[in-house]
Amino acid sequence: MASEPKSKKLARLVALQRHLEKLAENDLAAAVRQRQEIGASMDTVMDAITSLGELHRPFARNYAERFSRLMTKDQQLAGMQRVHEAKILKERTKGDRLEDRVREARADEDRVKEDEAVLDLLDMTMASATPASSKLRSS
Repeated sequence: MASEPKSKKLARLVALQRHLEKLAENDLAAAVRQRQEIGASMDTVMDAITSLGELHRPFARNYAERFSRLMTKDQQLAGMQRVHEAKILKERTKGDRLEDRVREARADEDRVKEDEAVLDLLDMTMASATPASSKLRSS
C-alpha cells in the first residue's frame, strides 16, 4: 500500500490548525462578550451611585465595592482578551505557513510526476528505437 502524499498530510494539518484558530476566535468572542456584560453592569452601578434618589443613598458603599470588583474583573478580562488575540495571531500564522508548505509539497509532487512521465516517454522511445530486427543486421 502506497504511503499518503506529503501534501495530503500537510492539508490535514492545515485543517486542524484552522480549527484551532476558530477555537481561539470563539474564546476571544466569549471574553469580549463578558467584557460587554461587565461594562453594562458597571454603567448600571455607576447610575445607581450617581443617582439622587433616596433609595440608593444607603447602598452607596455597596455600589462602590461592586463597581471596584467589576473594574477588577474587566481588567482581568482585558488581559485575557489580549492573550486570546495573540493566540489567534499565532494560530493563523502557523496555518498560513502550513498552507505555504502544502503548496510547495504539491508543486514538488507535480514535478516528480512530470519527471516520471518524461522518463517513461524516454524509455518508450528508446525501446522503439532498438527493435529486435536491428540485432539481426549487426551479425
